[in-house]
Amino acid sequence: MAAPTSTVDLSAALITTPVPIGHWLAILPVAHCITLGAVLLMLRAYPRLQAWLAIPGLAALVLIDAALLVKVAADGPLTMVMGRWLPPFGIAFTVDLFGALMAFTAALAALAGGIYALSDIGESGRRYGFFPLLMLLMAGVTGAFLTGDIFNLYVWFEVLLISSFGLIILGSEREQIDGALKYAVLNLIATTLFLIGVGILYAAFGTLNMADIAEKAGDLRGTAPLMTLASLFLLAFGMKAAAFPVNFWLPAAYHTPRIVVSALFAGLLTKVGIYALIRVMVMLLPVERQELSPVIALAAAATIVVGALGALAENDIRRLFGYVVISGIGNMLAGVALGGLGGISGAVFYALHSMVLMTALYLAAGEIARRGGGFSLSALGGLYRQSGGFTALSLVLFLAACGLPPFSGFWPKVILVKASLDLGAWWLAASILVGGFLTTIAFGRLFLLAYWRPAAIALTPSGPRWRTGLPLAALTALVVGFGILPEQLLALSQSAAAGLADPQAYLHSVFPEGGAP
Repeated sequence: MAAPTSTVDLSAALITTPVPIGHWLAILPVAHCITLGAVLLMLRAYPRLQAWLAIPGLAALVLIDAALLVKVAADGPLTMVMGRWLPPFGIAFTVDLFGALMAFTAALAALAGGIYALSDIGESGRRYGFFPLLMLLMAGVTGAFLTGDIFNLYVWFEVLLISSFGLIILGSEREQIDGALKYAVLNLIATTLFLIGVGILYAAFGTLNMADIAEKAGDLRGTAPLMTLASLFLLAFGMKAAAFPVNFWLPAAYHTPRIVVSALFAGLLTKVGIYALIRVMVMLLPVERQELSPVIALAAAATIVVGALGALAENDIRRLFGYVVISGIGNMLAGVALGGLGGISGAVFYALHSMVLMTALYLAAGEIARRGGGFSLSALGGLYRQSGGFTALSLVLFLAACGLPPFSGFWPKVILVKASLDLGAWWLAASILVGGFLTTIAFGRLFLLAYWRPAAIALTPSGPRWRTGLPLAALTALVVGFGILPEQLLALSQSAAAGLADPQAYLHSVFPEGGAP
């Protein structure tokens, strides 16, 4: 299908007025990550200096994203256009509440990972580029959350994939190479499907700007192959998010790199896939999402149950946590399938909760290995006797992962179960509850074997180190805070969901004059 032609005078599409200063916040997080990554790369010969520059840089990223979130929450979506060309001709960064929330939470997880890396990544790993790769990863993740152009979403996927390939093989061990191969093959297939979908979309719409696509979709629904596009995007983003039945690569890959890399991957990468799925299916193709909702719901239920069963069967803590990531993805998919304010707000809340929780769980796994001597449940024991404080902290994270009150995982599950019952999808509500029950058994087994069971050998007491203890304690505090005081996050999640379901404010930010040229 040939791309529609435009008779617009391109000279009229040039921006002639100054860009408001506040709008520069839309691109500042990405520019900060890329610039800092380049500086760190030039300091490769100074690994200690490199590390101590990266942490303030990540803290600055948190502050920038916080300022962006505050501005968007107060003033609504904002748009920054590259090259002084008005949309849909110029490449736009358009930030709404959903994107700003995801970017801010990702920055918090990255800061925690960066501090933990001071202990987990040695001089060799720093020389091979851990911190520059981390900043490049954050550029890709943040760019994906903030872009308003669907082809640029593909570009930012590529940026984060390139950096993640470098991080997963850091150390060059045989197990890492094997995990990286599985990770790379499935993600490259998903990226190829995404690019094919983008090509078909451009042929049908003649634009890549998300706001322009959302505005034109209703008029082209009778002629453009929108169901084909929706199916391609669902498969591509489902593979990136590790949804059933294309989830097997995640537990085969996430246990192989350094534990801080696993934590960052579990907290961030699958959530980029979920973000893209929500953005495209809810905002751009809502009718097609509705028609595909039975398929999405079946995939969600299977993902929840398969993930929970996989966690029950695992002996390696890192692989167990990998299946917990998969089960959580199923809960977010359930929200996409349900749609409406309840379903989408539940998915958004769960995504924010999961970014913090899964990062913390993998960091806790690193502490378990440091204190207990390994990741195997068969060999672990006696952690409770060694450290009551670490045991209490771990128990909080385990209960949150199970979705039990009063922690952060409880509220999004309540929202999703209620939304399921309201629509009569009792079997989807049952899968969410069964998944939580099975996950509780899996974590109960982990706690009894690794913490409560007496150690097979005498353990040397190992006190906390601030480089590992501080980020873990901070993330756990967020998990507790989100659970005990959920009102603000619930309100933000509902506002983000409302903005996706009715994107008029998003469209007005991109086309303030009331429509595309």
